Amino acid sequence: MKSSTKDKAKGLFHQVKGKVKETAGDLTDNPKLEVEGAAEKMAGKVQENTGKVKKVWGS
Repeated sequence: MKSSTKDKAKGLFHQVKGKVKETAGDLTDNPKLEVEGAAEKMAGKVQENTGKVKKVWGS
């Protein structure tokens, strides 16, 4: 599997995982978990975009 595809897949996984944490934190009134989820979701978006850039540059 290409590096760009791996980055996109891992990024998407982290976005989903972050969203789940964010929702769980909201439902349980746990602001720390909400913030952790939001941060993981953002990191996933960055990783996914890194994969897109790698694909464009042929890496």
